[in-house]
Amino acid sequence: MSGSSHAPMAHDVRDPFAAPGALTPQNAGPVVRLLEIEKYFGSNYVLRGCTMEVYPSETICLIGRSGSGKSTLLRCANFLEEPTGGAVEIDGVRVDADPLHARSGTHREQIRQIRLRAQMVFQEFNLFPHMKVIDNLIEAPIRVKGVPRDQAVATAEKYLDKVGLSDKRDEYPARLSGGQKQRVAIARALTMEPKVLLFDEPTSALDPELVGEVLIVMADLAHEGATMIVVTHEMQFAREAADRVYYIDEGAFLEVGPPEQVIDSPQDPRTAKFLARLLNK
Repeated sequence: MSGSSHAPMAHDVRDPFAAPGALTPQNAGPVVRLLEIEKYFGSNYVLRGCTMEVYPSETICLIGRSGSGKSTLLRCANFLEEPTGGAVEIDGVRVDADPLHARSGTHREQIRQIRLRAQMVFQEFNLFPHMKVIDNLIEAPIRVKGVPRDQAVATAEKYLDKVGLSDKRDEYPARLSGGQKQRVAIARALTMEPKVLLFDEPTSALDPELVGEVLIVMADLAHEGATMIVVTHEMQFAREAADRVYYIDEGAFLEVGPPEQVIDSPQDPRTAKFLARLLNK
């Protein structure tokens, strides 16, 4: 944890727990670096110097109790929340926290570049209700990236097929189940062809019988080599898909390692207590 939220950032900060996953290309460097991320909400110290490195084709699962800071960290990763201190680097684009000048033109452009590289999948889907599924998918590629419409449609159809929803192309979101809406949201994120996918508890708003269809899509993405950071309470998914699991408590990482260590043999008693409650051990 740095001594001051406005202290200069060191450029040699490393995640001491990072180790490239099995699918990571040899000699690849990290595609995501979160460097000593701090966040205050007023006097509430929510994130306490979190550092994480994610390599290409890795899946990282971030777990912890409600209010521990995991969703805030994810939102800081693409500047939906402006960090109070630290820096984010994605695919070579670095943005230092600058809360006092967050609306400057240079800072806004840096954030835009970060968001092109890191797409978020939210709890509540956030689909445009007045647009058909296909139009939800092509909106951002056309408006944000300037992709020609026919190319955007072809890409959108490819990813709708990938999530098993080609037959819902011309439906409106109101006619979809919760699981289908979330799969459309995943396809929408994929159409931007980002370097990393950020999932903020993507199954928490779903009825239990719909959770599995979303997790299957996410597990397939993980096994195919997508780079993902996933905030989740789904421990079976974390066991099967994660390269590393981070347990966060009161805004700091308490335990980090492969899922067989963190989930099945936690070393920190606070991690063990959390998992015992979650898994009803």
